[in-house]
Amino acid sequence: MGTVKGKGGKKAIKFQTGGLHRSTHTPAGQKIPASKKAAALRGDYGPKAAKQARFAKNVLTGGRKK
Repeated sequence: MGTVKGKGGKKAIKFQTGGLHRSTHTPAGQKIPASKKAAALRGDYGPKAAKQARFAKNVLTGGRKK
């Protein structure tokens, strides 16, 4: 289980490590292709994968583009 520490007294966010890899059927240890990330954001892999992709994009990367 992963966590992101809260700032300014906010509660830490807990998440399941590797969830987006499982949802997109990408083997652990491999980078998720941009096409699969975009498909997950669109909801092609379901609503849970879309939520995981938004979380990875906004929280884990700080909203920056790669």
